[in-house]
Amino acid sequence: MKLRYYPYTLQLKNQFTISSHSRNTTPAVIVEVEHIGLIGYGEASLPPYLVEEQSSVINFLKKISLDEFNDPFQINLILDYVNNIDTDNYAAKASVDIALHDLICKKNKIPLYQFLNIKRSENIFSSFTLGISDEASLKQKIEMASGYKFLKVKLGTKDDKKIISLIRTLTDKPLYIDVNQGWTDKYFALDMINWLAELNVVLIEQPLPKENLEDSIWLKEKSLLPVVADEAVKVIDDIENIANSFSGINVKLMKAGGIREAHRMILKAKSLNLKVMLGCMTETSCAITAASHLAALADWVDLDGAELISNDLFNGTKIINGRLLIPDLPGLGIEKIEEL
Repeated sequence: MKLRYYPYTLQLKNQFTISSHSRNTTPAVIVEVEHIGLIGYGEASLPPYLVEEQSSVINFLKKISLDEFNDPFQINLILDYVNNIDTDNYAAKASVDIALHDLICKKNKIPLYQFLNIKRSENIFSSFTLGISDEASLKQKIEMASGYKFLKVKLGTKDDKKIISLIRTLTDKPLYIDVNQGWTDKYFALDMINWLAELNVVLIEQPLPKENLEDSIWLKEKSLLPVVADEAVKVIDDIENIANSFSGINVKLMKAGGIREAHRMILKAKSLNLKVMLGCMTETSCAITAASHLAALADWVDLDGAELISNDLFNGTKIINGRLLIPDLPGLGIEKIEEL
């Protein structure tokens, strides 16, 4: 098997702002694994909070030698080898994992969801994410998301109530609220949740700093809404540590280390009676399509990452009026856009 990779920069359609930073681009690394004429594609998307960079991903990938593996169907053996090369580097590991899953499912001539023994669903809806914006930009983004059933709103500023009040003059759609650790006081967080609960809000994601697990237990017990961990849970070993502090977890391929680990995380969370949000970074349709094959297992889906960029390298899962149209094709079901 041959492993190839190259850096790529995702261009965002609009500036993306959360409680901690703003950005117009997201660095990424695209991976290809080739075996006897078939190519599997993978991706590492690298927003700032993951710590990983293009250089660190490429340095990790340089350590991988697939020469001793003649059969991609040894996927678990290969992924164990990759995972043991170094600690962390989860987005880098995810890129190889995604490419291998794409490759072996192409060889099997089956779609990824079938390989994972997941029942296909035609009725899965993603939210559309509204970053922290001024009034004019919020109005524009809500118009862009007119076909979506759910909106995900970034909060964590001094103007949070103003933002929600403005949104409620424009739409009554159900909202997912993502605070990105932006509320530092549990009493303030509870007051905000009580206020939001009257405004057709479905859930609150990571309201408090990730290390404040005791305060998160207190908040979860008193909250009128489900409280979902994002920054507080990355990999499967984190789940039991935070299980008492949250109502659910946000699983992302880039955090988990790929499809295999994300699937395991979902099953582990369900065994502990935790709800599951399936989320993403800003990603091409490669990683988004890979995640979409897991979407039937999730309680909430937020896979709009490719909708937020202007230079997608792949055709894959589409979102039409908020509904995921997941390819029923071998592998991930993606096609590389060669002209880019």
